Amino acid sequence: MLKTIRHDVQSVFERDPAARSVAEVLLCYPGLYAIWSHRLTHWLWIHHHKLIARSISQMARWWTGIEIHPGAVIGPGFFIDHGMGVVIGETAELGAEVTLYHGVTLGGTSLAKGKRHPTLGDRVVVGAGAKVLGAITIGSDSRIGANAVVVKTVPPNSVVVGVPGQVVVRSKPHTARDAPDLEHNRLPDTVGDSLVALMARVDALEKKVDGHVVGDVHLHAPQMGVWHGEDFTI
Repeated sequence: MLKTIRHDVQSVFERDPAARSVAEVLLCYPGLYAIWSHRLTHWLWIHHHKLIARSISQMARWWTGIEIHPGAVIGPGFFIDHGMGVVIGETAELGAEVTLYHGVTLGGTSLAKGKRHPTLGDRVVVGAGAKVLGAITIGSDSRIGANAVVVKTVPPNSVVVGVPGQVVVRSKPHTARDAPDLEHNRLPDTVGDSLVALMARVDALEKKVDGHVVGDVHLHAPQMGVWHGEDFTI
């Protein structure tokens, strides 16, 4: 038990630069209280004390703002940063060293009993506000961008962005030996990149037909990420 607690505390230091001391982590990180409560309630759940387990989990929800169903299976090194609004459903399964940020939902999409919540592989990171729904699998070492909505299985070593989630397989795979993958600013813009490529193609075609004009507005691809035009009034 002490070894597990030390691992949990160390996970905070590895994934949150704001953590300054063991005392601060023990006193000020609701994610720790949530996972420790879950370990107790999960033990009660699998030993058929389901009502007691649910009652304790509801008290933990009130105390931390984090709702973890006692039936969920969570691996070692689990870390919830901030935590408010996190929901983990009954049949969710999480591997080792998984990281969730606030507002994440690992939810179900079916009224049928049985497996209906996601399975997350090892070292998966789920950004703030993301929703992972259904009995799908998120492959190990994948990163889900903030506010993404994921409803389809994701292969290992992928990045998912957007609504619905667009999957981009990494060209440089992340491995267990690497530092935790928490750089949420490094996310692809799949729709934007496709639009820019299309606009560049349109520009090239316009030059071939002597500067074709659509209405009163010349269409051009953005320069240095900035759109230019004669009239963008909406």
